[in-house]
Amino acid sequence: MVALVDAIKDGRIADAEIALVISDKPLAAGIIKAQERGIETLVIERKKRPRAEHDGEIANALKARGVELVCLAGYMRLLSPEFISEYRGRILNIHPSLLPSFTGLNAQRQALDYGVKFSGCTVHFVDEELDHGAIVAQAVVPVLNDDTEESLSERIIAEEHKLYVEALAFIISGNYDVCSFAFKRSIR
Repeated sequence: MVALVDAIKDGRIADAEIALVISDKPLAAGIIKAQERGIETLVIERKKRPRAEHDGEIANALKARGVELVCLAGYMRLLSPEFISEYRGRILNIHPSLLPSFTGLNAQRQALDYGVKFSGCTVHFVDEELDHGAIVAQAVVPVLNDDTEESLSERIIAEEHKLYVEALAFIISGNYDVCSFAFKRSIR
């Protein structure tokens, strides 16, 4: 989230503003960092409600502020079909693997356990399936022989911050065709 805020502020992402940062946790790092930067925040707690009800409250908050594009960052829950329908083709997520490989939690651990030589991160449009949907961009990160989950995660997060900015700028520019908008960037 901070990478996107900084990129909007310094002009790398043009014609955009972050209207609101939402979390279900009052002390979430993203909420605190957004408040420090003067961005409106809203905490919408789950309170053991059905997913559709919780997501409906989020959708209402977004609509009230005219939000056109939703960028997930650290959102660790599937969105309800109703929310996805409301914002279909306008929800972006970043995931710490080269999708479609290693979906869900602990993607770096999955990559190490599987023994891959390359991992990375993916920005994709969100649909009803877990870590699924049209891929917008990917960055490749080599897996080193002495990598731990933590060391691989650190390198992937550094690339996530760059890739999400590039992908969001690309989407906002409108200079893409729905059939051919994906791009890839390799890290050497």
